[in-house]
Amino acid sequence: MSDHVAIMNPSWKLIPKILSGEKTIESRWYQTRRAPWDGLRVDDRVFFKGSGKFVTATARVAEVLQFQIETLRDAEQIVKKYGEETCLVNPNPRTWGKLPKYCVLVRLKDPAVVKKPFAIDKRGFGTGAAWLMVKDIDQVRV
Repeated sequence: MSDHVAIMNPSWKLIPKILSGEKTIESRWYQTRRAPWDGLRVDDRVFFKGSGKFVTATARVAEVLQFQIETLRDAEQIVKKYGEETCLVNPNPRTWGKLPKYCVLVRLKDPAVVKKPFAIDKRGFGTGAAWLMVKDIDQVRV
């Protein structure tokens, strides 16, 4: 098992939706295959933090789905099937601008509040990294 850190846009208020059970799938839409593509396994731990904030929530991976998107219709079908569970801020792929080529859906289970919120050190992952894959969370915990 591995640990992951998912960095979220705080203005979207998705972490409270994960904790309440309203958001049961975390989605990542990319132009290239990047983390967490091919890096997630069932029962891995995902820690959630708002950008510029502390890690405040965690959940386990229940299922991983990966899609290669070739057409607008592909994206629309993913949104139609999983959009409600992902709580997409904008569920209309026609308005997204450049169509993503890849989608990773992470079905979550056992969401929980982190009892003692903590910061992370992203050095080595790139300033724009929004998903960190680590063997153990203590590798990046500050």
